Amino acid sequence: MTMLNTIWSQFIKPILRRPSRYQVAALCFRRVRGEFELLLITSLETRRWVLPKGWPKTGFDAGGVALEEAWEEAGVKPRGGKPMKIGRYRYDKRLRGGIPVPTDVDVYAIETELLYDVYPEAGRRERCWMTARDAAAAVDEPELQRLVSNVDNLLVLSTR
Repeated sequence: MTMLNTIWSQFIKPILRRPSRYQVAALCFRRVRGEFELLLITSLETRRWVLPKGWPKTGFDAGGVALEEAWEEAGVKPRGGKPMKIGRYRYDKRLRGGIPVPTDVDVYAIETELLYDVYPEAGRRERCWMTARDAAAAVDEPELQRLVSNVDNLLVLSTR
């Protein structure tokens, strides 16, 4: 029993209590006939629908990371203006070995002018424009579903 207590207290419990990690996501949007559409992409491994996102990068503020991820993962050319933080969600990021790590994600709205056909991750992911309702149904993370469901209100405020 002592060995199990040692394994629990020195290995398993610290992993479960790790501080959360931090990522930045790009909620890329466009307006079509007065309605917002959101750009979702597939993740590389599980092929789930997600927002372009990544870890902080040296030399970039959070909005800059969002722009960089939108370009690298989805080929987004922004319309201009600074990305606006519109929310945050938490999910369990699966690291190598399958260990789930709580990860906080700040979400930045980026109005999209066009999508390039050639970009760093072209051919590795699918991308799709969706209504907020369809996007909320497509993503797996409950907190992201809630954020996307309320995106019309969030985007109206951020684009004024």
